Amino acid sequence: MSAAAETSNESFLPVVRELATAYQALAAYSEAHVRQFDLTPAQFDVIATLGNTNGLCMGELGEKTLITKGTLTGVIDRLIQKQLVCRETPAENRRNVLVQLTPAGQAVFDRVFPLHLAHLKERFDKIDPVELELLKVLLGRLRQAF
Repeated sequence: MSAAAETSNESFLPVVRELATAYQALAAYSEAHVRQFDLTPAQFDVIATLGNTNGLCMGELGEKTLITKGTLTGVIDRLIQKQLVCRETPAENRRNVLVQLTPAGQAVFDRVFPLHLAHLKERFDKIDPVELELLKVLLGRLRQAF
């Protein structure tokens, strides 16, 4: 048996495939919903992360959203054009750029975030709470393996 044939029988490969397809299904379901509000998934991620805060610096926002720095700048620029966020550079620390929701951005958060949670909840409610907890634990263990 060739090395390629042997490695294709690895027991973790079906898990990787299931994890990837589950993520793709979740992302597609979520994206279709947030696009109804004239937001991209990344824009929604930023608004949801900034909601209930007094703003975050770009570095913190990048860490919490997992959006790369280069992409995040473009997302923030487009949200500024939509007048949903503002960016401030404090005089005392020019490297610490603060991003905050505008009143219009706060209104979008207040309206869209609960609707999106309810949209996701419809699907997650189909899974037994004990299984959801087990899934959370197992995914955490998988993440720690890397």
